[in-house]
Amino acid sequence: MSDQNPDTAVRRGHCLCDAIQITASHAAKSVGACHCRMCRRWGGGPFMEIDCGTDVTFEGEENLSVFASSDWAERGFCAKCGTHLFYRLKQTGQHMVPVGIFDDGENLVFEHQVFIDEKPPYYHFAEETHDMTGAEIFAKFGSSD
Repeated sequence: MSDQNPDTAVRRGHCLCDAIQITASHAAKSVGACHCRMCRRWGGGPFMEIDCGTDVTFEGEENLSVFASSDWAERGFCAKCGTHLFYRLKQTGQHMVPVGIFDDGENLVFEHQVFIDEKPPYYHFAEETHDMTGAEIFAKFGSSD
């Protein structure tokens, strides 16, 4: 693919029951973790994700459910098996997709953590990453209002 960014890759995956297949045409090669309270409540721990941009397609969309989790974002999941499929920004359509959904985890680097100020003290990652607090995220990407 001549238009493919060297910092991205095409990634494919599916939910647990295989009712939904996902293709991300420009998935980042870096993995991030979100420690916000909502992400931890959603998945039982930090949300380990890949920024997949806006070029994300789903087969089996009739099985896709979307929950508006805030004024600025929504979360998608399989209505049949409950697999978490994405966190999507409403304004831009940018998808953050759970890294475990994808069939291929090769050549990924754990690069950043967000809402580090909300991370509970009972777990730690050994990798050195770029860390941002909630306030820093909102300052960089826009207000929570």
